[in-house]
Amino acid sequence: MTVRGDDGSLLDGSPLGGALDAPAPADALTAQILDAAREQFTTFGLRRSTVDDVARRAGVSRVTVYRRIGSKDSLVSACLLREYRRFVADVDEAVAGLPTVEDRLVEGFTVVLGHIRRHPLVGGLLRLEPETMLPYLTVESGPAFLAMRGYLVDRLRQARLAEGQPESDPTPVAELMVRITVSFLLNPVSTFELDDDDRVRDFARRFLVPLLGR
Repeated sequence: MTVRGDDGSLLDGSPLGGALDAPAPADALTAQILDAAREQFTTFGLRRSTVDDVARRAGVSRVTVYRRIGSKDSLVSACLLREYRRFVADVDEAVAGLPTVEDRLVEGFTVVLGHIRRHPLVGGLLRLEPETMLPYLTVESGPAFLAMRGYLVDRLRQARLAEGQPESDPTPVAELMVRITVSFLLNPVSTFELDDDDRVRDFARRFLVPLLGR
């Protein structure tokens, strides 16, 4: 489900780990198709949507969608990646003024969880079609998992360097954070009460910050 352009490269022109930092595809036709896909998936869900539905909504042919983006799986992945780019832009803004790695981790986790839950497309699909969304949020399929992990690795590394901490590999911590987040999104029934931002922050400080191993 890797999304590729006409030349065979990744749609955003970057490795998966940097996909969230790369700018979204700038050409108008790709944006038009992804806008149509977002509207279609938000309105009808993934199970009831086809490439033909998206093509009709975008006012293009099925062949154009396949040539520009790919199969339905690739279309879903591209649509989700664009939404995730918007999430991380908000996260970057929310944590920009915070002084420590721990503070940034706590606030970043809180912002991501809240944004995804309230998002009309991603949050809606997680509530209504969790089994359909699962492949797009795991390492076995789709770029979303690797992109989110790569984003966190980069931000954790930058924050450690800014504090003058010795360099270390934050990949295990980043992966655990993504897996924990996905778990709560897919199955919100839990002994942890995460129904408001303050409780999410408390959870992150108690259980996620220790993963940093300071």
